Amino acid sequence: MHPLAVFLIFVAAGTASAAYGHPAAAGTPAARFWEKALPGTPMPEAIADLVQEDSRMCLGHFSLSVCSVERVKKAATGLFFHEEQLRVGATMTVSFSPAAVPAILPHAAAEKVPFGNLTADDVAAMFHIAPVSTMITQVDDTLRACQAPPPHSHAGGERHACAASLEDVVRAAMRTLGTVAAVGGGGVWVAASAIPRAGLPLQPYAVEAVAALDGDRRVVCHDEPYPYAVFRCHKIGVSMTKAYVISLRGLHGDPKKVAMAVICHLDTSGWNPAYPAFEMLGTKPGESSVCHFLPYANLLFRVKATSAMESF
Repeated sequence: MHPLAVFLIFVAAGTASAAYGHPAAAGTPAARFWEKALPGTPMPEAIADLVQEDSRMCLGHFSLSVCSVERVKKAATGLFFHEEQLRVGATMTVSFSPAAVPAILPHAAAEKVPFGNLTADDVAAMFHIAPVSTMITQVDDTLRACQAPPPHSHAGGERHACAASLEDVVRAAMRTLGTVAAVGGGGVWVAASAIPRAGLPLQPYAVEAVAALDGDRRVVCHDEPYPYAVFRCHKIGVSMTKAYVISLRGLHGDPKKVAMAVICHLDTSGWNPAYPAFEMLGTKPGESSVCHFLPYANLLFRVKATSAMESF
């Protein structure tokens, strides 16, 4: 068996044991749907945590409470890097702030919560959030992105979609990939970073393994700022990106090993020159690739290439 295959199986097995160590998550309709729609793909631990998290405060009367009143996104040290750093033996100095992703609503509850035609003012009133606040500014950005008419790919599939339950996230990703959920996955595999919710301390990490994630099509689902968990799924071009899973081991203090999903953007010539990655890397648009880790609870869906499936 190819050593990269052994590495990926190790990552999947570790994720599976962690996810199914949550009895509450394993028994949920969301977990049963995941197993049916994505057979052979373990639910990432971060998703299992958010599915089993108590979401009762989000349910019932919308004005009662808010799942996550304030969300502060901090840029992690080492967030952006070059593809050349993804090699065994390399050292990366990185840190990750604690994640602030609210609970994922059960599908039945998510269907009853209005979303598609709301304004930021509506959300502020429903969840008793100050109308002039960082949270509402971020919510407004989320609503604008999710309510924008989805452009269409050359193959006729939608390029982005938003979802508020795990079932709808999987359906949106598969619809964008051109496959169908709940019929065996259609050769779809899901990758996620195994970063702890509490984050990782700033220290050098050794790259101990690197595995390329091949695939014919890819969709990334990011969590977006909102009172409850909302994910925006969008297609990324295979010819313009590469995806990897790498294993990092802390060199100072905490020797913890962590598996991280990575996306590398190969052509940045059309990017805004003010994009933070260029300042952090000391480059300009089009000069080099830009890679980043997939954050906590974000998902990368891919349709497995035939050659990749055969090698496993």
